[in-house]
Amino acid sequence: MSNGHDSYSSISRRRLMQGLGAALPVVAMPAWAQSAQFPTAKVNTTKLAITDTEVTVGQLHSATGTMAISETGSIQAEQLAIDQINAMGGVLGRKIKVIKEDGASDWPTFAEKSKKLLVNDKVAAVFGCWTSASRKAVLPIFEKENGMLYYPTFYEGLEQSKNVIYTGQEATQQILYGLDWASKEKKAKTYFLVGSDYIWPRTSMKIARAHIERVAKTGSVVGEEYYPLGHTNFNSLINKIKVAKPDCIFIAVVGGSNVAFYKQLKAAGVTAAKQFLLTISVTEDEVLGIGGENMEGYFASMKYFQSLDNPNNKAFVTAFKAKYGKDAVIGDVTQAAYLGPWLWKATVEKAGSFDVDKISAASTDIELKTAPEGYVKIHENRHLWSKARIGVAQKDGQFKVVAESPNLIEPNPFPKGYQ
Repeated sequence: MSNGHDSYSSISRRRLMQGLGAALPVVAMPAWAQSAQFPTAKVNTTKLAITDTEVTVGQLHSATGTMAISETGSIQAEQLAIDQINAMGGVLGRKIKVIKEDGASDWPTFAEKSKKLLVNDKVAAVFGCWTSASRKAVLPIFEKENGMLYYPTFYEGLEQSKNVIYTGQEATQQILYGLDWASKEKKAKTYFLVGSDYIWPRTSMKIARAHIERVAKTGSVVGEEYYPLGHTNFNSLINKIKVAKPDCIFIAVVGGSNVAFYKQLKAAGVTAAKQFLLTISVTEDEVLGIGGENMEGYFASMKYFQSLDNPNNKAFVTAFKAKYGKDAVIGDVTQAAYLGPWLWKATVEKAGSFDVDKISAASTDIELKTAPEGYVKIHENRHLWSKARIGVAQKDGQFKVVAESPNLIEPNPFPKGYQ
């Protein structure tokens, strides 16, 4: 990397930090003075891992296993946010220390590690999980031990907890928006639904089927198939799709299985030139493994794409690449993970405390004007107001945004008519 590039990256990082500082309720005083103003006995009444100079948080993602292809970006983005917050002086005058745990793509392991972080390590917050299966595995532990989880993944909805802030989209902001776009812009009438075999894809497809056939009444489902996590042989599925001839393949395959699926689609002669495909599970992170040449022309329904053209995102992408390399890519969940530490910081500072009950109570209407996706705000139902977008995959592995909701979509994790 040249000195000129280093200089540019440093300037961009400073600008990002300055911008975030302007948007958040940061107390303009040295860390020691903040710490003195917020004594530990006052801001930590529940015996969390907090000292006069440090606050400990947890990270809980799959660094290994089939989900690592998707979750590595979340680990990186959360660490970047924490580094930037620490460079600004931390939270209430305390630097953030991170304890990293590997859920290893195994739901019981997620549960075990979450208990360790909350009970043994007494972390002030946890940034983590990806799949709904992992979130469902840890949720009872967070509620029992009164921990705070910042969960970054788009998901099926139908959940709300005072112990979770959901920084990704729920179904109305992703699935329903995507299906309405497919019906209106692509004139899709018949759909073949495909998913990995666990709670998020199955519930998502239940919602999708209800929308297509019963609520919006825009068409019919001509096929529905599920495959285990890590599955790599999709030839029989592709044959079924060829026979059914759907207007749209609507897909929620996750993790490493995506690499095999899209490569086998292309090998079987199924390409975007002949077949409309809309995914709610492939981001730039997965395309890195799939290969842009195998995704080119297919569509994704997400709230964030790395190619978004706004100052917040340009600064974020620059800082991310400066830390993780010029070839690093950023997907939807990676960006949502980046929001977690910033939203937590803003909430702690609003509450004037690290206590989970006080943070939970202070979360409503916390906003982030410097979010790479543009602007977000926490709804009273613990989800984010966000925009919805459609992108078309390019050969270089990026997405070109072709549609965007005109306004922020109010999160509605319990839409009527879909249960």
